[in-house]
Amino acid sequence: MSSTISKLLTLIISAFTIMQITSAGDPNILTDFIAPVGTQVDGTFFTFTGFRALLPPNTPPSAFKALKASKAEFPALDGQSVSYAALVFPAGKINPPHTHPRSAELLFLAAGSLQVGFVDTTNKLFTQTLQPGDMFVFPKGLVHFQFNSDTQKPALAFSAFGSANAGTVSIPNTLLNTTIDDNVLALAFKTNLATIQSLKKGFAS
Repeated sequence: MSSTISKLLTLIISAFTIMQITSAGDPNILTDFIAPVGTQVDGTFFTFTGFRALLPPNTPPSAFKALKASKAEFPALDGQSVSYAALVFPAGKINPPHTHPRSAELLFLAAGSLQVGFVDTTNKLFTQTLQPGDMFVFPKGLVHFQFNSDTQKPALAFSAFGSANAGTVSIPNTLLNTTIDDNVLALAFKTNLATIQSLKKGFAS
């Protein structure tokens, strides 16, 4: 009898643990909001002005740029399980393949056009060409990209995240601008050391 109860308890605990893992996200907070110690909390604390850089007379960037409103840039988001980013694409520029380990991404295209896509865990590619007013969701943790293939016009998109700190892992930068051994990379990509070293030069700071 005790063996049966023990097995039942083990099963319940395992099921509870799996449920906790599958629903993992930003932790719930027990207060209305979180403010860093010593911060004066007024309307200014809950206001983010970083996207004013998108408006005239500011000069548009010449390379792809992501303006983030996450916990790091906007401390009032701490504990709120939400953040935002403005993605500015000059003509012909790309946001290289990357992942967000802690959140899905819901992208809204405000201007221009974008080719977007992600790869699922079976290596199937899902792509779409977006027009202004379109939205596209990138599932949590999956590799995805955005590309402005228009060689004349810029594009502007806004992305919402279900985490105050979604995180970004750039695939090219992570692989070619870190200290992963060249031999490991050559074997992984089924190529030679010279090719890997040539690719790494493009990421040298």
